[in-house]
Amino acid sequence: MDVSRHHAALRFGLGARPDQPLPEDPRAALHAELAREPAPLPLPEGWDHQPTMVDIMAVWEEELAARDTPMPGNQRPRAVLARQEMRALVEHGLATPDGFRERLVLFWTNHFTASRRSSNVQPFLGDYMRRAIRPHIAGSFADMLVAATWHPAMLYYLNQNSSVGPNSPTGRRTQLGLNENLGREILELHTLSPAAGYSQADVTNFARLLTGLTVQRRNGTGTLFVANRHEPGPKRVFGEEFGEGAGEIERALRWLAVQESTQRHLAIKLVRHFVDDTPPPAAVQKVFSALRDSRSDLGAAARTLVDMPETWQKPLAKLRTPQEFAFAALRGLGAEPRHAPVALRVAGSLGQQIWLATDPIGWPDRAEDWVTPEGVLQRMEQAHDMAGRFSRLDPMALAETTLGPLARPETLQAARRAGSQRDGLTLVLASPEFQRR
Repeated sequence: MDVSRHHAALRFGLGARPDQPLPEDPRAALHAELAREPAPLPLPEGWDHQPTMVDIMAVWEEELAARDTPMPGNQRPRAVLARQEMRALVEHGLATPDGFRERLVLFWTNHFTASRRSSNVQPFLGDYMRRAIRPHIAGSFADMLVAATWHPAMLYYLNQNSSVGPNSPTGRRTQLGLNENLGREILELHTLSPAAGYSQADVTNFARLLTGLTVQRRNGTGTLFVANRHEPGPKRVFGEEFGEGAGEIERALRWLAVQESTQRHLAIKLVRHFVDDTPPPAAVQKVFSALRDSRSDLGAAARTLVDMPETWQKPLAKLRTPQEFAFAALRGLGAEPRHAPVALRVAGSLGQQIWLATDPIGWPDRAEDWVTPEGVLQRMEQAHDMAGRFSRLDPMALAETTLGPLARPETLQAARRAGSQRDGLTLVLASPEFQRR
């Protein structure tokens, strides 16, 4: 029995839709998806264009101008823009035929986590995904690293706007000093990882190098480099010496992007996400080799994931995260853009709100971090709620769309014998095999 077509939709995508036939040659289709121009993104509600940095800063200024007006936090302009952007993101996820691309967007956004827990970060997150992540998912990791580091969302999230070189003109005048958050997280989470063996001195020196990067809200300019805040003198990071200025910051980021420690760290994370919670060493080596030989080209890594046999050998090996479960269920049910609030609510009620990871490391990617007795019960409750919105749909059609030959006979029999179509749909969505990809 050929399960590869459904396996591809589960393993690489966001789940099949009844109005999007599965390709006969899934590997070729995945390669083609990486190569073609992606579909345009939905506009946030109330906008006739994608919000630009100038627009975002104008929203912020609008909120500042109204600071003396009583206004609940969720109605402040920055929070409103964040909700508009979240809805647009989910609308795209529900409808897109480019499921592999969107999974990569979500993966790399999680790798470079910036959370809306900070009100300063909230209005920037849609732009962050559009400009720092999406253009680079099949291109240069160095370009993505530079774009993510330079973006106001990251600078605000990791407090880089408060970091000043102690010996810079601004530092000497104000007695302000370093904030090491951005430097630490770039080395620990975004590039080398602790396995590389870097030292605290490397973190401090890298933080010194990053001084000068800050956010300019006026005139909508976004990120800029302020030389008067930059720590003077050379800085040695992980054995490499860097000089002064914005150009040296970018050189350091691009140098970190192609280190073998970085490439191995990325390979482990990619294999854990797309293959197994315990990454098979042979699979990690293949993705690592692709990154090393291409100087950290993410397209090469993604194509290697598609081509290597390990990705196809264990269907349903990975537990779906709450966001993945919400997308897959609603896509399988044939949801429309108007159902985006349902996806947001389902993912949030199961503990994974959009852009709200608790720590810079992002959302976990292993079953043990998501499976609890309470969590399993909540998934069943959410499945029943979603099924109620599509109660005229045939449960057998849902099973065929979403699982095909991967559906267990026990699940199909239970769905057929269910007391109502809603109950049958619930049994499919809550089945053990639907919870995995």
